[in-house]
Amino acid sequence: MRSSRATGPVALVLTAFGLAACGGTDSRSSSGGNVLAVVTTVAPITSIAANIGGDKVSITGLVPEGTNSHTFEPPPSASVVLSEADVVFINGLQLEEPMKGLAEQTAKDGSELIEIGTAVLPESDYIYDFSFPEEDGKPNPHLWTDPTWALKYAEVIRDTFVERDPDNVDYYESNFDAFEAKATALGEALRKDQESIPGPRALLTYHDAYAYFADTYDWTVIGAIQPENFEDPAPQEVADLIDQIRAEDVPTIFGSEVFPSKALEQIADETGVRYEDTLRDDDLPGEPGDTEHSWLGLMRYDYVTMITGLGGHAPTLDALDVDDVAPDSAEYPQ
Repeated sequence: MRSSRATGPVALVLTAFGLAACGGTDSRSSSGGNVLAVVTTVAPITSIAANIGGDKVSITGLVPEGTNSHTFEPPPSASVVLSEADVVFINGLQLEEPMKGLAEQTAKDGSELIEIGTAVLPESDYIYDFSFPEEDGKPNPHLWTDPTWALKYAEVIRDTFVERDPDNVDYYESNFDAFEAKATALGEALRKDQESIPGPRALLTYHDAYAYFADTYDWTVIGAIQPENFEDPAPQEVADLIDQIRAEDVPTIFGSEVFPSKALEQIADETGVRYEDTLRDDDLPGEPGDTEHSWLGLMRYDYVTMITGLGGHAPTLDALDVDDVAPDSAEYPQ
């Protein structure tokens, strides 16, 4: 059954940089091509947009994989790409403020800036936590690690493409339906395989990227090493986490090669638990063109890593088809 379309709230976070002739929105790119010119930020959004848009849109990602998207400053060359875009998709929720500012400054008439996360997440559902304290006013922005929220991203992207390119409505609808089926299967496989974990589904991670995922799938994030200033925590905070790990008998803590952490290594050494340093939140596995270089491949990798790290097994996830549903011709910066 088709998911309901995102309506209403999206309009609140659309920035119309100017209207095309006759007060409408051009259904085709005004940059000289026959497809919509789309710019995205982090790789998961780029991948989701590519699954929906396929070869009917031209997508350029601007945030290199393995980069800290919270602190990424777009290079001067990004101005040119943004100035030619018909649609710019960013996560929003204050994740990419420098990119948002540059997009607003360089936009052409008729283009749109769409903050997808801000559009789909009601303020009442904002999560504030270790790296995103409520007093700072920035909610956790990592919705895409939860398939149920990633599907809402896909809905916004689909509706945007349909509105701007109605001649290809059937193509976008078909791609969305196929993506919805795969994202739903991913969530179902996760729920099945996580039951094999013998102890608590407890996460100590390098970064607060799994809060919404944990809320939906009944996991507990017991801590995140990386605080809001992206420096290692204070010694007392490390000592508290060590006590908590020992008390809860957590077998594995999770780090990332993108965000190496001496504190996590110290905690692993002192507690004797396994340190898994390959978890990732917006760095897609493999290289562009590889089957697993996609949002689906990313999330399957993370879920398998977390489940097996906590002593479970993931045969359902391992058997899952994570191929893109449409040709991925997006440009992923390296």
